[in-house]
Amino acid sequence: MSQQTFKINASAEPYADLPSICAQLLEAKAKKGLTFDAIGKAIDHDEAWVAALFYGQAKATNEELAKLGDLLEIPSSNLTAEIGDNWFPRRGLGPVPPQDPLLYRLFEGVLVYGTPIKALIHEKFGDGIMSMIDCKVGVERKPDPKGDRVVLTFDGKFLPYLRW
Repeated sequence: MSQQTFKINASAEPYADLPSICAQLLEAKAKKGLTFDAIGKAIDHDEAWVAALFYGQAKATNEELAKLGDLLEIPSSNLTAEIGDNWFPRRGLGPVPPQDPLLYRLFEGVLVYGTPIKALIHEKFGDGIMSMIDCKVGVERKPDPKGDRVVLTFDGKFLPYLRW
């Protein structure tokens, strides 16, 4: 990929509530012309996990931050100072309903299909939930003559409710 100049408005959503290093990560990613997938391969993580890290919703070890710093030419001391051991991720949705059109459509998908999906999970697994803690997320592009399709996968562990 070619190098790009990219500057984030850190006072705008979704960046305003993130550590400032997150904007630096995204800017360095663009400058290097890297994808989340390429960064993931370099630090031994999936592209969805890397994107979550860049948006303050995943936690990296100091060793992973050092690898990331080397790759993106950001001092690892800056990374560990802002998102190291003393920092914890903010895993959340933000405003409800979401204002961003893509996030709103995902939210709408859960509103429309949430109960049927729940019924199918209960029918196939029993009384329980799908973990979002023990979950892998995939985003794939599927060619289609009517227009390419987005395939989202949530590969979560089933957790049965306890009976006592």
